[in-house]
Amino acid sequence: MVIELDRPDSPASLDVLLVRAQGLAGLSIAMLGKRVGHRVPTSLRGHKGFIGMCVELALGAKSKSAPEPDFPHLGVELKTIPVRADGRPTESTHVCVASLDGTEDRAWRASLVYRKLASVLFVPVHDDDALALQDRRLGMPFLWHMGADEEAVLAGDWAALTARIRAGEIDAISGAEGVALQLRPKAQTATDTTQAVGDEGWLVAVRPRAWYLRPSFTGTILARAFGL
Repeated sequence: MVIELDRPDSPASLDVLLVRAQGLAGLSIAMLGKRVGHRVPTSLRGHKGFIGMCVELALGAKSKSAPEPDFPHLGVELKTIPVRADGRPTESTHVCVASLDGTEDRAWRASLVYRKLASVLFVPVHDDDALALQDRRLGMPFLWHMGADEEAVLAGDWAALTARIRAGEIDAISGAEGVALQLRPKAQTATDTTQAVGDEGWLVAVRPRAWYLRPSFTGTILARAFGL
């Protein structure tokens, strides 16, 4: 069930965005859903992006699935991140869909991955299987800017993995590769396909892939942000 509410416009400044985001801290998912006019499902199975969607609506994000940050005029991406009670993330963090047909820009700083990760507003979400989804709560959001050391690791992973994509090795790439950034299958259905460079240089049909941040990488970001 969806109830159309008067949702906020895109934030005019970074300060406005941060004030809005901090105002969500402590809200239960039920309260968040009510604020944006969406009924909370009983679980996230089949509704994987529900919490992120509600946070986007509450903050006035406009870019949807466009190849740019969620707040393009501010250069800020929004990422909800499920965490345990001790502050550790429970899963990898989706960054964006990967281009597999060899057209990905060869310059790291021109890549969509870089544009998505240069500045990120992280919104922690308490992830506890003992709690009903509607009773889980949002933590205190914080803004993260990619530092030089972090960029070096991310850029190295991106360069190594995109080189393998261009070499037609997509089916040989596993989620175990990459220190901070990994490439994993991501599709709506088991039959979804996209085009990728094959081992003979021709475009072939493969399962779509997406870029993800490893929990070990985001865990370090969270620990530093909250002094854990």
